[in-house]
Amino acid sequence: MKKITVCRLCSACCPLEVDVVDGALSSARRLTPFEKTISCPKILNAKNIIYSKERILKPLLRKNIEDEFREVSWKEALSFIAEKMEKIKTNYSPQSIALLRGMAADWGTPWDYAVRFMSAIGSPNALGNGSVCFVAREMAHTYTYGAITIPQVKDSKCIVIWGKNDKNTAPAMAEAVIYAKEKGAKLIVIDPVKTFFTDIADIWLRIKPAHDGALAMAMIKVILDERLYDDTFVKNYCIGFEALKEAISNIKLSEISDRIWIPIERIKEASRLYAQTKPSCIIDGNGIDMQTQVFQTTRAICILRAITGNIDIEGGDFIPQPIPLKNIQLRDKVAHIPSVMFEYPHFEKFHPTWGLHGQSCLIDAILEEKPYPIKMLFVQSGNPAVTMMDSGRVRNALRSLELLVMIDMFRNKTSEFAHVILPACSCFEKTQINRAYIRNCFIMLQQKVIEPIGESKSDIEIIFELAKFLGLHEFFPWQTVEEALDFQLKPTGLTIEELRKNPKGIWYEKPRFRKYETEGFRTPTKKVEIFSERLSATDFDPIPFLSGFPNDLISFSKYKDYPIIGISGERVNCYTHTQFRKINELKRIEPEPFIEINSLLATKFNLKDGNMVRISTPRGSIEMRVKISDTVSDGVIRIAWGWGEESDKWNLNFLTDDFERDPITCTPSGRTFYCKIEKLEA
Repeated sequence: MKKITVCRLCSACCPLEVDVVDGALSSARRLTPFEKTISCPKILNAKNIIYSKERILKPLLRKNIEDEFREVSWKEALSFIAEKMEKIKTNYSPQSIALLRGMAADWGTPWDYAVRFMSAIGSPNALGNGSVCFVAREMAHTYTYGAITIPQVKDSKCIVIWGKNDKNTAPAMAEAVIYAKEKGAKLIVIDPVKTFFTDIADIWLRIKPAHDGALAMAMIKVILDERLYDDTFVKNYCIGFEALKEAISNIKLSEISDRIWIPIERIKEASRLYAQTKPSCIIDGNGIDMQTQVFQTTRAICILRAITGNIDIEGGDFIPQPIPLKNIQLRDKVAHIPSVMFEYPHFEKFHPTWGLHGQSCLIDAILEEKPYPIKMLFVQSGNPAVTMMDSGRVRNALRSLELLVMIDMFRNKTSEFAHVILPACSCFEKTQINRAYIRNCFIMLQQKVIEPIGESKSDIEIIFELAKFLGLHEFFPWQTVEEALDFQLKPTGLTIEELRKNPKGIWYEKPRFRKYETEGFRTPTKKVEIFSERLSATDFDPIPFLSGFPNDLISFSKYKDYPIIGISGERVNCYTHTQFRKINELKRIEPEPFIEINSLLATKFNLKDGNMVRISTPRGSIEMRVKISDTVSDGVIRIAWGWGEESDKWNLNFLTDDFERDPITCTPSGRTFYCKIEKLEA
């Protein structure tokens, strides 16, 4: 039997057609409108992931982390959690309980119920990982023109890919780029590393890592100095343009060129191509995240979109029309309680449903007990012991907790610090609504296509079970997940049953371009805010980098004994961060990590392919083999990412820093850091 659903083995949320034979998933394939498609190893191996012998199929419990886990019933596991929670609430406070969420379970409806659960128990501390993912960028988009835009790649005439490699992370977007390029679109790629897209680009700006903000401001200067901006759009729909002109008058292209490793003529060439080709769009990505200036850098890129008039037009950057779900998060119930993000109020409150995403603040609160002690933590579909910056510090925090509860399909490094592990379903074993299908116009149901394996449950069902054992019936009155989802869908007039009858999705409304002409933008002034009064009122630069460009954009800049720039490796498409590392069929594709070194740097250290090296920073050291490659430029090495799940000697986050952060979004630099290397004996 063939069924249609949505894959959630990574964040791309690809529509799938799956074959189900005798109640078991047999195979899966992506549904795509493009002739030239990109294969996904995870989807090809979905069966091996779902039926892996490594999956957790019953609750696991131990009272002390020195003990071995034992399989228990759901009742015993939940009773243990409820009893410990009541003691922590009595001895400390409800807000001493926190929840940290990874990306594995999706950011659609499962997030809403996790936040609702935390609000119901009296804690504001439901946290995501958005400070190092896209939410910090989303805040910058929101502060500029009210919402994060969606690039209309297929219909664009000029595409800028800025810090992203969708061939590995978002196949549908990559296919759209290939399609548009073959139809004649120009392609500009801004990336310090060589990728599939740099090979087909018309212009590749090989930027110095972490210096994207300076490039964006340089491009703004070229466009303003040469009067390449959209004068009509700027006059009618932007505020702060004159202040921007004054700010960029102090910028010298020669100084920026030296700073970012890109010749002035290349900066001008890219600026002219982008500004003079209509329509143009920008795909900004995770390469901009995990920088200590992610917010202002993204703001500068947003301003580029605005001054060229490429916002909310066909082939440009579309302002989304979100599906109007009911907000069930109950955040008003805990609004009077300071959260662990109390020092970052802008990021804490910029969006009505995104909630808290400054995950580093959680580690601060555990170790420093400010604004109060955190004694219990739920980790839902995440692996902070490996994925968060400065792993040594994170592990000290996890070790100090009185109770750590994990909700996941598999054990991971974080399991070493857990007391309870609750078995979660795969995306094929549960029904939910994904973020990708509520953010704009089109809605599609992620349908359950097979029954849950073992005693595993969906993330929403697990929240329901926890609420039941804690006596939170008034906040969770629904008998089934589908009943709850129907409640959320009420503002749309749709139901789960109706979505199920339309498995390929429903257009809730048609996309409407140039909405700003009648509705304005979703900002306080209803205009694109080049100058932000909200930032100015709290002493942050109201125009990006108005106070100048920081000199310490790369971690450990002040340490002279660490001369090489290390950058985190790409997210290869056979894994999702630290997930699926124990699936043998995927491991055969990439069985071991490596660092990529330019031949010039390799010669300086007398290195050859396969040599073992030690990479060190002031935080720690790891060891990997060398791969000599033109992927990186001289003076830069790229270190494979996510392999800390396999071995501590491969954990990149033993090298990273978590103290220097973006002052608005508390984002640390996990992407770029100064380091040193030394050759080890064979």
